Amino acid sequence: MPPLVSLIIPTLDEQDTIGECIRRARAVFQVMEVEAEILVSDSSSDQTTEIAQMLGARVLLPDRMGYGNAYLYAFARARGKYIAIMDGDLTYDPSELPKFIRLLEGGADLVIGSRLKGDIKPGAMSPLHRYLGNPLLTWLLNLLFATGISDAHCGMRAISRDGLDRLNLRTGGMEFASEMIIEASRNGLRIEEVPISYYPRKGFSKLISLSDGWRHLRFMMLYRPVPFFMIPGLAAVVLGLLLTAAVLTQGKSSEIRMHSLILGSLLLLIGYQTLLAGLHFSAFGKAYGVAEKGWLVKAIMSYHSLERELAAGLILIAAGMLLGLRVMLSWEAAGYGSLYEVQSAMFALILSLLGIQTVFSGMFISLMLLRDGNGNGR
Repeated sequence: MPPLVSLIIPTLDEQDTIGECIRRARAVFQVMEVEAEILVSDSSSDQTTEIAQMLGARVLLPDRMGYGNAYLYAFARARGKYIAIMDGDLTYDPSELPKFIRLLEGGADLVIGSRLKGDIKPGAMSPLHRYLGNPLLTWLLNLLFATGISDAHCGMRAISRDGLDRLNLRTGGMEFASEMIIEASRNGLRIEEVPISYYPRKGFSKLISLSDGWRHLRFMMLYRPVPFFMIPGLAAVVLGLLLTAAVLTQGKSSEIRMHSLILGSLLLLIGYQTLLAGLHFSAFGKAYGVAEKGWLVKAIMSYHSLERELAAGLILIAAGMLLGLRVMLSWEAAGYGSLYEVQSAMFALILSLLGIQTVFSGMFISLMLLRDGNGNGR
């Protein structure tokens, strides 16, 4: 008979704590009187593997490094009806596992621990993570995906086998924590939270605040590029157009309004590039399999999108070159002396840059359409 619970512990050089972690977990399962297996997904270079094996844990050796890869490798080999996960550094207390299992038995699909609603021991979490990083990323996750949780990056969780089979989990890094919640929300899993205690870790931390935070933010951008790129990009383009149009309506007197003209051009270029970045994220999200359905994604991922973007880009470049040629001819007619053609020169520059951006954007998005090395599109 398969065990009721599979406890997965990812480890990276945790020889000082893994033994006590396994002993505590085994004692908890004995008190609960449930059949359980403990899997240590280990990428250590110290004695973690030997200690875990000596204590009867099933040691797995993932073929790739990374927090998410450790779990993905273990998920494929866990046999329990319920799968619990927690770190092996004793920052989480195994004695709280029964609360997770009870909620799963009560109908929840995914149970997440909440350190912020529980008890964070002194020195367990830095002020940066406790009051800024974790709350900010959790707020963004709730805003974009309506998850309604308080601690998106808690590493103590439990999920039913049926719930796990409904998730399309693939990320190998720290963003795995966000991916699990996003996928659970997208697939309609019932998510519950339980307050837990959080303790200071023994040994050095593997977290890198800036890069790990960026990984989570980047992953949210992949699922929802519109709030991050499309909205601010469109706002910048509109503001840039209004500002340059206001200068143009002043006629030749606009020659003395260079600052306004430059600012409007800059906003126009930045906004357009931001919009293109949103298209790139949408295209990659579609190729990756996480993009939301919609006409925009369907249009940019069309097999003929490259031709359309190349045509638009070349038209913009041609318009910029023609306008630039007109400026050069005017300068020649003036005997290469003083020339009041700032507006025309700026617009020649803008059109040319927009055209170049469009051409390279089309080339980049077309790469997402490649299915194999022969360049067959899908």
